[in-house]
Amino acid sequence: MRSFKVIRDPAAFELLADETRRRVIYLLRAKEMTVAQIAEELKLTPQAIYHHIRKLKDADMVEVAREERVDHFIETYYQATAEMFNLAHGQAGSTKVLEQEVQEALGALDKLGLKADVDAATVSRVVDLIKRMKEPDANSPWMEKVNELSEVSYLGKQELLEFTYLMSISDHEFEEFLKCYRELRKTLRATLREPPASSKKR
Repeated sequence: MRSFKVIRDPAAFELLADETRRRVIYLLRAKEMTVAQIAEELKLTPQAIYHHIRKLKDADMVEVAREERVDHFIETYYQATAEMFNLAHGQAGSTKVLEQEVQEALGALDKLGLKADVDAATVSRVVDLIKRMKEPDANSPWMEKVNELSEVSYLGKQELLEFTYLMSISDHEFEEFLKCYRELRKTLRATLREPPASSKKR
């Protein structure tokens, strides 16, 4: 398994727009699993999982790790082709996936009791700000070094990349990052019909 892989193919972006496929990749980054094991974990049928595996395999995001004979059957174990996948935001397909994720997240605000009015312009604005704030990408000089640290967990690597990014950028770049973050907060709060309750405990 490679340490990381940059995804630029618009067809791959379309695959990642599906939540089940994202969950499959998440599982296969952690360990090798069979279709039956994935199906049990995700509470889906083996037929449905095999359909997703085939598409991910064709996109070179999943591969056969090994095969094992069990009685008269051959069990195939799959794994992700990389520990970390980096979406090359800025590509048309990547933007579409990001738009779908933002739309889904904003649409779920009501379920938290946050009454919000979200339109296409708001989604587009949020996506633009997130892309401008994107930290660090595959061109980061730290990416390969961090991914070679086998003793650090996946989530630990994500945090480490963010730390090195914040320590490496210039004061001007940091101010631009903060400017975007403030604008993102302003944009999100503008969607609310009423101010949110304070998160502080009284």
